Amino acid sequence: VLVVLPAFNEEETVGQTVRDVRATLPGVTCLVVDDASADRTADEATAAGARVLRLPFNLGVGGAMRAGFGYAVENHFDVVVQIDADGQHDPRDADALLDRLEHADLVIGARFAGQGDYDVRGPRRWAMVVLAGILSRVTRTRLTDTTSGYRASGPRAVALFARHYPAEYLGDTIETIVIATRTGLRIEQVPVSMRPRAGGVPSHNPVKAARYLARAVLALLFALVRPASAYAAGARS
Repeated sequence: VLVVLPAFNEEETVGQTVRDVRATLPGVTCLVVDDASADRTADEATAAGARVLRLPFNLGVGGAMRAGFGYAVENHFDVVVQIDADGQHDPRDADALLDRLEHADLVIGARFAGQGDYDVRGPRRWAMVVLAGILSRVTRTRLTDTTSGYRASGPRAVALFARHYPAEYLGDTIETIVIATRTGLRIEQVPVSMRPRAGGVPSHNPVKAARYLARAVLALLFALVRPASAYAAGARS
């Protein structure tokens, strides 16, 4: 199992997050993908015992995760678990995601599935509800949190995402679900709890939230119109 933590300027939190992962999930390998941070993210991750992959340019979460999946394939890891570097994802929930991989290829840690008190309001929440409804129909599986970044990918998904992992905004969450479905992968979700951000600067603010709904709809439309044949090579790997 490879735990991938995409990180951009997370020097305040990444070290403790890596230590929490290693203490909670003994035996896993932690890979921090440093997305061209301008601070000491890479140093803190290394000091905490993680392997570090440093990107020369900032690519966003999607680009960082594609690099992580590529690393997994090159180094013969069968399973990848994505965990945020800011400490909000509780590593204790990872076992539930990993257990569900016995029956699924991609498991999403859902924040709105009856566990914890995480809440989002306004346009961002409206978009999440709409996306969950549409993607539940697309996947024929009830999904309540399609933009969650807490995920576990089995061997088939790892091989697919190493080749086809969208770097566009929201593509790393929304489009990956469509890609997985169109290539025959099984998707499920398990409830998870969210913790308060341990430090650093949140990636979203009220101004960005106002644009979230339109961007989310566009991301979904692009995902749905892209032909399934574009992903066939990765699906057969």
